[in-house]
Amino acid sequence: MNIGEIARRAGVSRSTVSYSLTGKRPVSEETRRRIQAVIDELGYRPNASARALKEGRTRTLGLVIPPARQRLTDMQLGFVASVVEAAARADFDVLLSPSGGDHERSFERIVTGRRVDGVILMEIRLEDDRVTRLQHTGLPFVTIGRTGEAQDMWWVDVDYAALVARCVHHLADLGHRHVALVNRSAELVAAGYGPGHRALAGFTEAATQRNLTTVDVCCADDAPAGESCVEGLRDDHPEVTALVTINEAALPGIQRGLERAGLLVPRDFSVTGVAARHWAEDFRPPMTAADIPTHDMGAHAVELLLERLATPEAHPRHVLHAPPISLRNTTGPAPAR
Repeated sequence: MNIGEIARRAGVSRSTVSYSLTGKRPVSEETRRRIQAVIDELGYRPNASARALKEGRTRTLGLVIPPARQRLTDMQLGFVASVVEAAARADFDVLLSPSGGDHERSFERIVTGRRVDGVILMEIRLEDDRVTRLQHTGLPFVTIGRTGEAQDMWWVDVDYAALVARCVHHLADLGHRHVALVNRSAELVAAGYGPGHRALAGFTEAATQRNLTTVDVCCADDAPAGESCVEGLRDDHPEVTALVTINEAALPGIQRGLERAGLLVPRDFSVTGVAARHWAEDFRPPMTAADIPTHDMGAHAVELLLERLATPEAHPRHVLHAPPISLRNTTGPAPAR
């Protein structure tokens, strides 16, 4: 059913129906009631564009994700699902848009096309051109992650530095003296990916405090890379007895690499890090880890963005998650040499 049919049944012009729906021009109360009676009878619902004109907003949030050609990690998919769920509870739709590489036009359409009321931006770099672009346009936005200078931004993040440092101290308390950090991919770290840099900073500081010997390696986000990483550590740094990782996608490969090396966890080698809970619980044995609250983070991002929309003059708010280390079964005393 369309506006033309409503106009015909109500005995008015199409423009009068449009004015009644959008409030763009005054319509007499009698005419408005007649139009509304036809709408109620037909069960008509105005489309998103008409509603946007009437309310002055689209009731749609943009969620900018990594490039579509890259397979999203489970953690990233968790952020997407939680944002969509939280937005739906507030009666908002979510428009997904990839960014980076060949997708800059998609990002520009989100920023300048008046398609959304605000944007949630994922996978933040320490210096991020997308953040700068949004700041220049004035479009309200919230980030999952944060840049190097984020005091004046609205963001939700994980305290990777503190969590990785806790993991290092936990291993040191168990007597481990030679520890490795398995980071995200070299490409991400070189591009200034925030979690990778903050994880390394926390790892280095804690290891220095505990006088540990360390090695840090980058690892692509997949199981084969995780397996190769373990093989490399065993060949080049056989003294390492434990590792900390923030690369959850590499965990199945890390497990296979340890098994192929004949190492029993945690008797011969300890593993800990920061990961989504199901990755930690699927590791064998279940992995001691700080469990990333992806559901809470997506919900908080939506909450902050809706607050920005409701009170544009509000001061920036930050939500920094630092979940406790869940002690499971992959960390134990350093093996005797």
